[in-house]
Amino acid sequence: MEVDVVVVGGGAMGSAAAWQLARRGHSVRLLEQFEQGHHIGASHGATRNFNMAYAEADYLDLVTEAKDLWDELAAESGMQLLDLVGLVNHGNVRRLQDIRTAHAERGIESHFIPASEAADRWQGMNFRGDVLVVPGSGRVRAADALLALRRAAEAHGARFEYSTPVRDIRIVGGHRAVVVTDSGEISARRVVVTAGAWTTKLVGNLVRLPGLVVTQEQPAHFTPLDDSLTWPSFNHNPDPDDPRDAYWYSPVYGMLTPGEGIKAGWHGVGPVTDPDARSFTPEPVQLEALVRYVREWLPGVDAASAVPISCTYTSTATEDFVLDRFGPVVVGAGFSGHGFKFTPAVGRVLADLTDGGSGGTPRLPARFAASR
Repeated sequence: MEVDVVVVGGGAMGSAAAWQLARRGHSVRLLEQFEQGHHIGASHGATRNFNMAYAEADYLDLVTEAKDLWDELAAESGMQLLDLVGLVNHGNVRRLQDIRTAHAERGIESHFIPASEAADRWQGMNFRGDVLVVPGSGRVRAADALLALRRAAEAHGARFEYSTPVRDIRIVGGHRAVVVTDSGEISARRVVVTAGAWTTKLVGNLVRLPGLVVTQEQPAHFTPLDDSLTWPSFNHNPDPDDPRDAYWYSPVYGMLTPGEGIKAGWHGVGPVTDPDARSFTPEPVQLEALVRYVREWLPGVDAASAVPISCTYTSTATEDFVLDRFGPVVVGAGFSGHGFKFTPAVGRVLADLTDGGSGGTPRLPARFAASR
C-alpha cells in the first residue's frame, strides 16, 4: 500500500498533523498502537491549561497561532474547545514581570493585581504576592479536542487506525519510508512520528534526537468544598527567595475539570519510567507534598479527597519541543508537559516540515530543531 503520509501516534499532536496534512490534500493514514481513548500516554483526560504566560517570542508566536487554530477547529467541528475562564500566575514575580513586558510588546492582554484582590475574586485560592492575570487564557477541552481533530481529519479523507502498533520504519533510497505493522507494509513519501513516550524506542536508532526523558507524572483531582466558587486556571511558581517554598518540587499547575474537581499537579518531576512498564501508582512522597500544597494554597478544596491521575511527560533538557525532519521522517516530540495548548499550531509545523514549507522553508523557530 502507498500513501502520501503515514502518521505514527494518534494522540493530540499526531491527530493535529493528520488534520493539517489532510486538509492540504494529502492522503494520510494515522496508526495508533492502542485503542481509541486509551489512558496510557499523555493526551488523555478532559482538560488542559490554555496558558499564554510565556516571555519567549517563539512560544508567544506559537500560542497565538494555536488560539486562532483552536477557534478554526471549533468552527469546523461544531464543538467548543476553549473555555477562556482566565488564568492566574503567581509566585516568582520577577519571571511574571518579564512575561508582562513581553505581553505589552505584543498587545496581549494581561495585568497585575495585588494578592488581596486576587483572594477576594477567587476565594478558593490563597496568594502571597502580586498576581498576573491573563483573561484570554483558561483551559482546553482536551478529550473533545482529540475527537474534533479526528473528525476534521477524516472529513478531509484521513484514515485513522487504532490498535495498530508500528514494528519498524525503514528509509528507502533516502527519500521514502516503509512503515511495518503486523498486517503489512505501507510505503509513504513522509512519515510523521508523534509517538510520545515511545519516540526513542521507535526511531532513536534511525534519526538524531536530543535526550528524551520519560517520567510518570501524578497530578490529582480534589473535591471543591463550595460549588459556588469561581475557579480560574492557574500556574504557581515557587519563589526562589522565600524559604517557605523549600518543600516544593516544581511549579504547580491546575484548573477546574468539570465533573471531576480541581486538578493540581507538580510540573515535570515524576519518577523516570519505561512507558511499557509503568506502575500507574503515585509516588507517595510527592503525593504527600502535593496534598500539603493543596491544603496550604487551595483552601476551597478538600485536601484529603485526592484522586491521583497517571500520565507521562516526555521532556528535553530545556523543556523545548523537538520539531524537525530527517530525510523522509518528521518528528514531533518532547512536549515536556506544556505542549497541549499548542496542539493545532504544532500540527501546522509538522505539516510544513512534511511539505518542506512554503517556498521550501517551514515556519519553524530554530529553538525547536533537534540539530540546534
